[in-house]
Amino acid sequence: MIRRLGRSLRVRLALLASITMLLLNVVVSALVMYSLRNEIADSRAHEVSSKALSVLLLVRKNRLPGTLRDGDLDGIQVIDAEGRVVASTPNLAGMARQTTAVPRRNQPNDAAQLCSLPAFPNRCELVVTMHAYQPDGAWVIYAFAPSVPWYVSLEVLLFQIGISAVLIALAWFGVSRVVARTLAPVHSITRRLAEISVGGGGMRLPVPENVDDEITTLAETGNHMLERLESAMKKQEAAVEQQRRFAADASHDLRSPITAMRTQVEDALLHPEEGDWRATGQALLASLDRLQAIVTDLLTLTKLDAGAPAQRERVDLGEVVATETGRPRSKSVATSVEPGVAITGDRLLLARLLTNLLDNAERHAESQIIVTVRQQDGQAVLEVLDDGAGIAPDQRETVFQRFTRLDASRSRDAGGTGLGLSIAREIAHSHGGTLTIEDSKRGARFVLRLPVLRD
Repeated sequence: MIRRLGRSLRVRLALLASITMLLLNVVVSALVMYSLRNEIADSRAHEVSSKALSVLLLVRKNRLPGTLRDGDLDGIQVIDAEGRVVASTPNLAGMARQTTAVPRRNQPNDAAQLCSLPAFPNRCELVVTMHAYQPDGAWVIYAFAPSVPWYVSLEVLLFQIGISAVLIALAWFGVSRVVARTLAPVHSITRRLAEISVGGGGMRLPVPENVDDEITTLAETGNHMLERLESAMKKQEAAVEQQRRFAADASHDLRSPITAMRTQVEDALLHPEEGDWRATGQALLASLDRLQAIVTDLLTLTKLDAGAPAQRERVDLGEVVATETGRPRSKSVATSVEPGVAITGDRLLLARLLTNLLDNAERHAESQIIVTVRQQDGQAVLEVLDDGAGIAPDQRETVFQRFTRLDASRSRDAGGTGLGLSIAREIAHSHGGTLTIEDSKRGARFVLRLPVLRD
């Protein structure tokens, strides 16, 4: 279909150029033929006047015969002062005066083209008049000759038609070739677009070489679009894969406490008289707490992913650190807070971020956790450092993935949800900041950077 459209466009443009050339040739030819006809008509009038001059001399010498020679003219008539025909060529013998239209007033010698005269029906004649002044008044000599047609002559008409045909053919051929060469890159682009399929990464449109025009711009823009589409498709595939893994991990982690609860209840029901229902209830509460923690974290991630609007206020990071580190923990927490480091954000979400980092550090620290707040390079920096085994460089991004727990983490903390660090990073992103793991001499060093609030 694209090729048919291309051919149709080429034909339409070539046809338009040919019609334009035809109209231009008609106008030019009409002007040329009009000018040429006037010149030839004037020349013929002079020629007829020269041939009629001999009759004028005969009149003036009073030697005018009744019958005149035609002198290669269509006819001659001599009219006396009283309007009578006194002499004529044989073909006009016995005929009345052919016309009174010429000579016109105040033009004793005149030439005009007259049609359908009595002696020349159904055709036009060039009529030249001459006055011969006699004692009884002015005599009129009419000389008739074939008029010059609008096309001047058959040879001139055929020449004009031939020239027009050649120019029209050249216009058709030239425009057709130019349009074909211009549309050739478009055909290449359409063929390549037809070859591109879903998932066919790496496909690019051919860009014309050594050409800087709209088609080149179209090809370059198309390539930029394909790059964006390819990038978007990869992101979408990654997001789909992430959601699939997320759903699988979520179902697994949700199934674990439910399975544990079911097992505990079934064991108690098998021996109801021997079962310790208080201990069973406590075990069930522990599983319910884990289940509630997972559901709460899932809801928090869902809100963060949806971009739910959060409260924005001035938050002093030092105050947040003082509040969250003041709660009892199994490991010692030391703080180093630079005063006056403030940001704009949601106090509750930032507290949740710090709590998640402290919980993670508490699970992996040997004995101490260090929390630092400072301002650096126009950013508010919060660090949480533990003295544990640390995290390998190749796993520093892995720990931020959802439901990810390293083997050491699983062995030391089977009750974690695997969502704490993911939530912390999403909160950091929602505040326009970053959360990363950076090098440290010992343990894991989590660094949060947020835009500082300037007074």
